[in-house]
Amino acid sequence: MNSPRVVVEGLCKVFGNNPKQAIDMLAGGATKEEVFKRTGQIVGVHNVSFDVKEGEIFVLMGLSGSGKSTLIRLINRLVEPTAGKVLIDGRDVAAVKRSELTDLRRKDMSMVFQSFALMPQRTVLSNAAFGLEVAGVGKKEREARAMTVLEQVGLAPFAQKLPAQLSGGMQQRVGLARALAVNPSLMIMDEAFSALDPLKRKEMQNVLLDLQREQQRTILFVSHDLEEAMRIGTRIAIMEGGRVVQVGTPQEIITNPADDYVEAFFEGIDTSRYLTAGDLMQTDAVPLMNSPQIDASSVAQTLNGSADYAFVLDAQRRIRGFVGRDNANVQHIDCIERSMTLDEVVNRVVDSPAPLPVIEADGSYCGSINKANVLKILTHHRGSHV
Repeated sequence: MNSPRVVVEGLCKVFGNNPKQAIDMLAGGATKEEVFKRTGQIVGVHNVSFDVKEGEIFVLMGLSGSGKSTLIRLINRLVEPTAGKVLIDGRDVAAVKRSELTDLRRKDMSMVFQSFALMPQRTVLSNAAFGLEVAGVGKKEREARAMTVLEQVGLAPFAQKLPAQLSGGMQQRVGLARALAVNPSLMIMDEAFSALDPLKRKEMQNVLLDLQREQQRTILFVSHDLEEAMRIGTRIAIMEGGRVVQVGTPQEIITNPADDYVEAFFEGIDTSRYLTAGDLMQTDAVPLMNSPQIDASSVAQTLNGSADYAFVLDAQRRIRGFVGRDNANVQHIDCIERSMTLDEVVNRVVDSPAPLPVIEADGSYCGSINKANVLKILTHHRGSHV
């Protein structure tokens, strides 16, 4: 998940008859409100830059009017940019010809909207196959591909039903199936689940996360709901007044909110639920020893009066176990993966009298966690929510 699929550079959109005047004012430090007051030009998006990596769910978040829907429409060029670039796989979408853009939208980019936009007179199968039909795929092949996707979203038994015979959540699954059927490398989801009730919304988030584990698509997801963003986002970009004010993982944004606007999103939310072992660990709290040079004197020297035990690492920095002040034999110790959630960490730490080692996905050591540390962070994050 390293090379960027989408690169947005200095993207601006001004709605009005003199966008250059507005851009010059913004460059001089004016706010979008001042620009509107003095010129009547509406600033939709101003000087936005970020990239979306291959295989990640990148969530665009902000209050109503923050510019997130305009930004999405600039990325697939439903709206023409005033300035800046949008590169998809290195191709500047803002500069390609209309015919090339249509081709890109049909083959490489799928959109799922808040309104299901299903065709009421067509069956679920026919709706799911519609994008392939537009792309000129033959009936037999497109129905076979649509059927496969309906199975993935749990709708195969309803293939011959009409949309009106399905619940709202199921209709949204048809919308998702239609977007997936063309096998896009980039999916854009604009408030896709926000019309659903909380239970159905969570169900659709689970469907998306399950599919993502298998298929690793690149997904741009617009949401105004912090809990949703935290739950599904690999990274989140928070927008205010047409600008991106912060980009980071859910943990980075919780731990270091860029300003009061970002912090205000967390009002009344127990953010500790989104913490992982990586956020809780300390990197130098427990002494380390390398095997095989372990005997009573080297242990005594390492522990040096302050610590009661040390972790033992092999040449690849993987945990072999631990040694104690009274026992120089290497003893087994359970490890915690860096991505483990807070609840899982608490269950493991509570049962352990000593700190536990934290390891990366490849098994290498990266830190330690103890009870006192978890308690301190929990108190800080839960505060008034406990």
